[in-house]
Amino acid sequence: MRKFLLALTLLSLTASSGAFAQQPQQQRSGTPEEQKACNRDVQKYCRPVIDQGDLTILACLKENRPKISVACNQVLKNNGQ
Repeated sequence: MRKFLLALTLLSLTASSGAFAQQPQQQRSGTPEEQKACNRDVQKYCRPVIDQGDLTILACLKENRPKISVACNQVLKNNGQ
């Protein structure tokens, strides 16, 4: 689960900074499908807390659960959240 949250954080930071291509592949975890499923939700609902760490992003996604996409919600469920 920690790797998944790290993946969300890295994906969000790199997507917003345009530095995604500079990140080594091994630093990103979670499947590409999981990253894709939650990227928009993280950007839309959790952008203000992206720099506050993995658990804060997870808490933000959970707080916004009624609004997040079905795909991202399923990723959370698949990871025990």
